[in-house]
Amino acid sequence: MVGRVRELGLRTVRMVVVDQHGVPRTKFLSAPAAEAALVRGLNFSSAIYQLDSGNTVFTGGFVADADLDMPEMTGFPDVVAVPDPSSFRVLPWADRTGWILCDTYFPSGLPNPLCGRGLLRRQLEVLGHEGLRYVAGLEVEFLVVRRDVQRIALDDLGHPPPVPAVSASAHGYQFLSETRLDSAHAVLDPLRDALWEVGLAPRTMEDEWGPGQFEFTFSPMEGLAAADAMVLLRSTVKQVCARHGFVASFMSAPHLPHSFPSGWHLHCSLTTHEGANVFADEHRTPSRNGLHYIAGQLRHAAALTAFATPTANGYGRYRPYSFAPWRIGWSVDNRGSAIRVVGGPGDTGTHVENRLGEPCANPYLYMAADLAAGRDGMTRAVQPPPAETSDPYAGESRLLPRTLAEAVSALEESDFYRGEFGDRFVSYYVKMRRCEIARRQEAIRAAGAGGEGSAGGKAAAEDWEMREYFEFF
Repeated sequence: MVGRVRELGLRTVRMVVVDQHGVPRTKFLSAPAAEAALVRGLNFSSAIYQLDSGNTVFTGGFVADADLDMPEMTGFPDVVAVPDPSSFRVLPWADRTGWILCDTYFPSGLPNPLCGRGLLRRQLEVLGHEGLRYVAGLEVEFLVVRRDVQRIALDDLGHPPPVPAVSASAHGYQFLSETRLDSAHAVLDPLRDALWEVGLAPRTMEDEWGPGQFEFTFSPMEGLAAADAMVLLRSTVKQVCARHGFVASFMSAPHLPHSFPSGWHLHCSLTTHEGANVFADEHRTPSRNGLHYIAGQLRHAAALTAFATPTANGYGRYRPYSFAPWRIGWSVDNRGSAIRVVGGPGDTGTHVENRLGEPCANPYLYMAADLAAGRDGMTRAVQPPPAETSDPYAGESRLLPRTLAEAVSALEESDFYRGEFGDRFVSYYVKMRRCEIARRQEAIRAAGAGGEGSAGGKAAAEDWEMREYFEFF
């Protein structure tokens, strides 16, 4: 890698650590400093693991936090970021700039248990010992709006700041319209080119439901590469759009007129080391292994949702007859189900689509939680309930969590995820999300609103969510 940095004539290398929100945190290193970091690692502040989505410290900080039992984090010491050469890219939109993802370790050499990339890596290693590989395809929706004013006035600042003045980048409500998609060339052409050049060429680019809402899909990728691709996709889209006068947001349900919620549908299958798809079967859809995997997903769905939809805003997407799930169930090719099987008897491409996710989810945690749940179903040979063959929205049984608070409580009580991810990680994640929930509730109270169900409460909640998530994600 050192030789490659020199050969490419790079002046800057971005060393990237992905935080618990799935957001890349980085240091821009000069080429000589990057060469040293590639050999010895890079000191990186552990503060990034102790901030909620509003950049608010939720741990004990400078004081030992008994809730987390992680003395290694007291006082915000450095962790060591170790670059992964397999993730290296040259960024075409930034002058002579490289980009590389890192895992984090304590100075003792022990893995940092809060590093999501490391957590997914460990799940993949367990799967590998079982003779299987995880393959995932990304299907991601997002919103692009035009920034009306490039200047950042002092009144535009804040913690977090208000949403900038924006306008629509394209018309909506003509699903898959060629004309509408062509009219968005000012957005799509630079995104297509940048993604192609970083080795992440979209399989499809589609006009989604809402104005300026797009969906990009990608060919299947194996294991860690799929999660890394999601990080790179979001960075590319947000940065390239910003350089062209747009704002791209992976917030699930922006509170903008006429907008439509976005989702992240996670397509996955398991293959043998020889490449055979264990979810495919000549006579049934899916195979017995596929059924067991689905049973595990459904069994742990309430807690899994805390990783798939990790923001308070994302639960506004769960609505009946909205193309988003409402209940915990599965089907063969019904887009209203939480888990959808795509394929048929004899189809070697048969796979499972988890439709729970929002586009801003941490890809390492979403994939790790999904894989762990599916593996548990296979290990226990659990059978799922009957497939939904008609209306997946009908009935009031087996409902998904309606709020982030409900999902977080399910995770807190999950002995399964505590066993898979560790008590410390789950307690840490729960505490972080509850800090976020509490700040949202405080914003509603501070506005003098009559509770979240009132008009004033709804307006205060929407304002808080837009400030918290719209540009951050």
